[in-house]
Amino acid sequence: MRFDVITLFPELVRQVISCGVTGRAAEKGLFKLATWNPRDYTHDVHRTVDDRPYGGGPGMVMRYQPLADALAAAKREAGDEAKVIYLSPRGRRLDQPLVNRLVRTPGMILIAGRYEGIDERFIEAHVDEEISVGDFVLSGGELPAMLLIDAIVRQLPGALGHADSAQQDSFMDGLLDCPHYSRPEVVAGREVPEVLRSGHHERISAWRREQALRQTLKWRPDLLEKADLSDEDRRTIERLKRGLRSENPEAG
Repeated sequence: MRFDVITLFPELVRQVISCGVTGRAAEKGLFKLATWNPRDYTHDVHRTVDDRPYGGGPGMVMRYQPLADALAAAKREAGDEAKVIYLSPRGRRLDQPLVNRLVRTPGMILIAGRYEGIDERFIEAHVDEEISVGDFVLSGGELPAMLLIDAIVRQLPGALGHADSAQQDSFMDGLLDCPHYSRPEVVAGREVPEVLRSGHHERISAWRREQALRQTLKWRPDLLEKADLSDEDRRTIERLKRGLRSENPEAG
């Protein structure tokens, strides 16, 4: 897989390959990252990439020409089939199903905007998809681009230490993950649940599924509306609801 990022801060984006899962994956050659700075494609001595917005108002807007020329250069190396994605607050919210779709894409060119945004005509002419990482304001699209790269790379075969690790993450089956415990067996008077010490794989699997349902019901009940649930899951949820109501009667 290949990622090309058009950004005014390539040194920031390249941090994604400096450590951790993504760093090791890059060392293994599981993906390639290239950055393209629009300032390198300007035609004036000041290397101007932005200008005042038509109609007035605060801030500056990234200009069409440097972005378009940087994109053309990226496409010459990445290929015309690379999907062009703009990290944008109006885009589709990034979630696991979207990540699962994008991981099947051989390459993508990510546009990291700055200032008040980028010229709308560039979006109309060149962008295939817009993606948002949430309803909050950031200084630019670099961090969202890095989030997207990280989320995709960890799904690549060989990126994680254990082949099943990615499949057991939160959101992979529409639910939050179950609680996890490590050694020692007792910490601050709190013990690891007995079932996890039993060595009984079926009981452990059933416990983990129930705990995933409980965590999701407690913290993100909205996820249950779209999750792929069995009849047994639904019976478990009803039982868990009764338990949660008894723990917190005021919640109804």
